[in-house]
Amino acid sequence: MSEAWKHYDDYIVIKALENGATVIGLTRGKDTKFHHSEKLDKGEIMIAQFTEHTSAIKIRGRVEVLTRHGKIRNDE
Repeated sequence: MSEAWKHYDDYIVIKALENGATVIGLTRGKDTKFHHSEKLDKGEIMIAQFTEHTSAIKIRGRVEVLTRHGKIRNDE
């Protein structure tokens, strides 16, 4: 695995706690733009990864996020 790719090998797990939770991928570069959006229903799980194109992930709605740093819920 190349050194550059190692920065993108982390995954996060997003579990919807309500219907209609939205996960939005934001681009890298001079102008940050939305490049992908997913709607999740209660109980659905999405596994996401930061990549050379994705610098941030925006989440709307009640979810639980699991990362290597721990678990985060936005309803607490």
